[in-house]
Amino acid sequence: MIQLYIANKNYSSWSMRPWVMLRQAGIDFEEVYVRFDSFAPDSQFKTALQGVNPVGKVPVLVHDGLAVWDTLAIAEYVAELFPEKQLWPTGRADRARARSICAEMHSGFAALRSACPMNIEAHLPDVGALALRDQPAVRADLARIVSMWTQLLAAHGGPMLMGPFTVADAYFAPVVMRIKTYALPVPAEVQAYMDRVCALPGVKAWIDGALAEQDFIDFEEPYRLHR
Repeated sequence: MIQLYIANKNYSSWSMRPWVMLRQAGIDFEEVYVRFDSFAPDSQFKTALQGVNPVGKVPVLVHDGLAVWDTLAIAEYVAELFPEKQLWPTGRADRARARSICAEMHSGFAALRSACPMNIEAHLPDVGALALRDQPAVRADLARIVSMWTQLLAAHGGPMLMGPFTVADAYFAPVVMRIKTYALPVPAEVQAYMDRVCALPGVKAWIDGALAEQDFIDFEEPYRLHR
């Protein structure tokens, strides 16, 4: 049995990626929830991950005694374990493109991620408007995402970025959440893609879980004092 260690669904964008990938692909796994309480060495969060993951972060996938703790590494491992699920596109060029945009997400979009942290339950349009007004890097990140998604949807005809659902859609699902929470303006075709992502059973299940948590973690809330 696969185990996937995750943190709060409302806040943990990195946890969302492999969870959605597994759930949407219909791969059985056991969710191991580790609540964010602090990132101090003696926190319950860090203590719970001791012996599981040398970096003390989520997500972590554990299978047959092997721990895999980077989201791209998790995606590659699961894709090799379940080739019939076709988590990457079947064509070599499309696989390369999908891996490229996932790697771009993995290492990029720092301004958007910093100014608009994932908070599925919240609705913060004023914060989003100020971020776009005052931070050119946020505007640049959003423009790149819109351009990327528009080109891929046009090239593959939808409904997802590479045609059918792939790792790429799971990887950008937290970006969809950010754009929604902060009401960042996007063209109609991008909004339609976001609506389709939110309607995916795997994504909807994550959103429902986030809304059901009823948790408020102050260090994950730069813009609110209470829920």
